[in-house]
Amino acid sequence: MNEIVHGGRLDEAVKQFGGPRDAWVDLSTGINPHTYPVPEISAAAWADLPDDAATGRAADAARAAYGADALVGVSLAAGSQMHIQVLPYLFKPQPIAIVGFTYQEHGVCWRRAGHEVYVTDGLGSAEATARIVIVVNPNNPDGRVFDRSDLVSLARRLGAKGGMLIVDESFADVSPHSSVAEEAGRDGLFVMRSLGKFFGLAGVRLGVGLGSQALISRLNERLGPWPVSGAALEIATDCLSNTAWHRKMLKKLNNEREKLEEVLIANGHEIVGGTALFVLSRHGGATELWQHLAQAKILTRSFPGKPDWLRFGLPAGRAALNKLNRTLADFYKMD
Repeated sequence: MNEIVHGGRLDEAVKQFGGPRDAWVDLSTGINPHTYPVPEISAAAWADLPDDAATGRAADAARAAYGADALVGVSLAAGSQMHIQVLPYLFKPQPIAIVGFTYQEHGVCWRRAGHEVYVTDGLGSAEATARIVIVVNPNNPDGRVFDRSDLVSLARRLGAKGGMLIVDESFADVSPHSSVAEEAGRDGLFVMRSLGKFFGLAGVRLGVGLGSQALISRLNERLGPWPVSGAALEIATDCLSNTAWHRKMLKKLNNEREKLEEVLIANGHEIVGGTALFVLSRHGGATELWQHLAQAKILTRSFPGKPDWLRFGLPAGRAALNKLNRTLADFYKMD
């Protein structure tokens, strides 16, 4: 049974703390609050099974957006979570090294498939531990970015001995310089991307896997026919191709992240890290503060085992940011 607590559990917060759902400010995820303007979907996308042409257009758009070679294998799935769950079953049970502290679904899914999972503190210790290494880059929840050349070198070494580097780049759209997607296709490297975070389209459920043709063929066979809806394919093709929107949104997000950090620092938080989509802070009263914010209908992300951490997604506009600032300030007046 999966007992991981994720962000975005707004329904549970409403049940516990009350209030109408639309009164809440949900900062518990790293999802862009400025959703990509979804185009009108064709009637055929709703009426027909997704065809190879639609899948091919989305795959081509992904290769172009992520800088991958035209011959790189592409797997499209119902969210990157689907790739995380299916990928472990392509390998015989063996030691797996995950560079942590990071997104915990990786460990859960590899253990479920019979692998022995070790969480390490860096690339060197991971390489010394296993032939299959998993890295989240930028890391979730602290935004740590691994040196691109180090990742490429590690992938080469692992591939040479029949291993693999798996890089979860769910947040790499806001840190494109960190991506190793253009190296995908070589043996020993698999890269995951997500439409949910940067484009604010978590509900579309579309994840992209990039790898060698042989690996992608095995992965797609596991996923089965029609893993992605026709509507999701059309949306993916459109948003991945809209480079003007990418540039404009990245600038906007970086600006909003700076404003969020200013509010947190002014209210006694130490910034641990983050990306343009979220900020991780350290606060001595984080547990009590989470409760205080929730009572004010602001949902943030706490972490079992990290009692002084809180992660804040970007508020959707000035009003939400001001509400956060006031509520944080009120916390100190209670002391």
